[in-house]
Amino acid sequence: MIKYDVVRKRPEQFLLIFGVSIQLFEEILEKLSPLWAKDILGNYKRQGGFPKLDITHMLLVLLLYYRNYITQEFVGMLFGLNKSNVCRIIKRLEPLLAKIMKLPERDKIPPDELESIIIDATENPIERPRYNQKLYYFGKKKTHTVKTEIRITKEMRITHVSETVPGTIHDIELLRKGTKLSKGTRVYADSGYQGIQHDHEESEYPYKKPKNGNLTAEEKEYNTALFKFRVRVENVLGQIKVFRILQQRYRNKRIKFNIKFRIVAGVVNLKNGFGFA
Repeated sequence: MIKYDVVRKRPEQFLLIFGVSIQLFEEILEKLSPLWAKDILGNYKRQGGFPKLDITHMLLVLLLYYRNYITQEFVGMLFGLNKSNVCRIIKRLEPLLAKIMKLPERDKIPPDELESIIIDATENPIERPRYNQKLYYFGKKKTHTVKTEIRITKEMRITHVSETVPGTIHDIELLRKGTKLSKGTRVYADSGYQGIQHDHEESEYPYKKPKNGNLTAEEKEYNTALFKFRVRVENVLGQIKVFRILQQRYRNKRIKFNIKFRIVAGVVNLKNGFGFA
């Protein structure tokens, strides 16, 4: 059975297995513990059958599951639990962690950071839906997917995570359905956001190669410079997908995907040194 007092003695392995450093784990635990104490008193005082793990080990259960996305049966075996216990722990901790990991409000971000925003949408494979399969089927990758948009500053702080939508929704459509971009902010987007200039004048996006033609040397140079600036968002998405629950084929209920994405986004902000919102 995994014991925190044992695994914390191996910081390198701890980071690889749980996705966070021991220091960050303890910071999250410090924020989570009072919320859990209040929640357990209000919701579980009269209910039996809850696993006899302390909050430290429950947080380990959730992070191990997110980081490795092994089956809940396997996680349960490592902690001396059954699958239903693991499922119950994750279900109860996610709303609490979502409060801790919430993204910062605009007025709490330095104004100079908000001068430039990089946006991108990422797709995640899912199990074939029972209904509306065509809505989720992405022909290019020949799989069913869901899509989520993130926005980051040039310092790589995640400022926004959109609602999760079917993978067939176009990037620009997802942008238009979501939170409006702030005036005075210059937005850097990829070719999936062609037409963004009609919604937000201060936008930078790559030149598209004309049909039966070629880009000029200046256009190619501009596209290269834009890519080098926008690579920050690719790096952030890579950090998010260190947690394999957001990288591998998603096996859980789709309705719970977005809260998992937001929690991991909050963890990535902490790992990048931005602190709690």
